[in-house]
Amino acid sequence: MAIEVEIYSDGACLGNPGPGGWGAILMAGNKKKEISGAIKDTTNNRMELVAAIEALKNLKKPATIKLFTDSKYVINGITRWIFGWKKTQWRNSNRKLVKNSDLWQELDNEVQKHKIEWIWVKGHSGNHYNELVDNLARKQAESIS
Repeated sequence: MAIEVEIYSDGACLGNPGPGGWGAILMAGNKKKEISGAIKDTTNNRMELVAAIEALKNLKKPATIKLFTDSKYVINGITRWIFGWKKTQWRNSNRKLVKNSDLWQELDNEVQKHKIEWIWVKGHSGNHYNELVDNLARKQAESIS
């Protein structure tokens, strides 16, 4: 039976583009793990994607996941837009490469290993774990600014 995991992920960027950070919390049973990182020159959307990717990469086995994010970009991309992008070799309606296609492809690879329910949470609205990952991401971005 697959392990059940809750993940909260968030990205932050000081300026867009600018120094960025990402954070995630993975929880399974009574275990909790915080992960985070920073990239010198990036965008907010890239950091949102990296947070989800890195969280999923931290799982050693296939899992049933509830992944919480305040990024509608990530949720819409992975649950709706990605199917069209894959059919058009990662091109948009103007036949240009989809922005962040490298990360979308990486996320798609990670997603295939698991059963994931994507859940949107309103940012900065008092959700304890969303505030925590926002703080992790922001601190990482500030550490390299």
